[in-house]
Amino acid sequence: MMQKFEMTDLGLLHHFLGMGVIQSDNCIFLHQRKYTSTLLQKFGLQECKSVSIPLVPNDKLRKDDDSGAADGAQYRKLVGSLLYLIATRPDIMYDACLLSRFMHCPTNKHYGTTKRVLRYIQGTLDFGLEYKKGEGTVLIGFCDSDWSGSEDDMRSTSRYAFTFGSGVFSWASVKQQCVALSTAEVEYISASEATAQATWLRFVLEDFGEMQAAATPLNCDNTSAIATTKNPIFHQKTKHINWRYHYIKEALQQGVIDLLHYPTKEQVADIFTKALAREQFSYLRELLGVKSVHNLKWEC
Repeated sequence: MMQKFEMTDLGLLHHFLGMGVIQSDNCIFLHQRKYTSTLLQKFGLQECKSVSIPLVPNDKLRKDDDSGAADGAQYRKLVGSLLYLIATRPDIMYDACLLSRFMHCPTNKHYGTTKRVLRYIQGTLDFGLEYKKGEGTVLIGFCDSDWSGSEDDMRSTSRYAFTFGSGVFSWASVKQQCVALSTAEVEYISASEATAQATWLRFVLEDFGEMQAAATPLNCDNTSAIATTKNPIFHQKTKHINWRYHYIKEALQQGVIDLLHYPTKEQVADIFTKALAREQFSYLRELLGVKSVHNLKWEC
């Protein structure tokens, strides 16, 4: 580019859109430590006591919890900041997406839960995403969901994550548009939405010269959903499902994806579906590629 345009070489990238970039010969590490420190200072929590997990397991949030109304403007600022932070911290995506559902009428419990997430961030200031070199160039997907996770309308949420060598680079949490009648149905819908994302990622990688010759492995922990996908017959148990979600059957037949069973304890997307206990949360966070900068093995 310097031969074509007049420009100055400033060396390796260190900062970009609020993200810090640390590069070595064997990995790239993305973080938002400066932004996180500013966020804690802005809300007066820079000296708060940290916690090991962002949310308490089995603690459900709903619109009306009789805890009283909170400051809506302050709540929206806080949740909006968390949503920006998930660019390098997918470990808090479930928490940020859950709390964003109550932006129009937050309660004191919602606000207290949001501050707990900040306390978790306080204890993980130096965490970020690590991408290792030489880990292969195979696109791998993970999909999961919670059944009737919303206490207000009983709708489920689809979650998926994709890795390319090491570390997740594409992840999402999308509330489903219908009420699912079973865990198999909700996992089937989640896998279909993940398939659409996998198809698009394959197009993007092909443009970058990384064409995926084989079918993309899509890991799911529900055997009934896998059986439904691989059954070419539309039987009575699936006749009520919207036709748009049957796209996964065609993708499977065309060799775009390969739906595989994966144990729940190893399911990376499970961290996006619910609040987990500390041991499981820490284990899945490591699989995401989220780790402390002090735990990196530099070989410059």
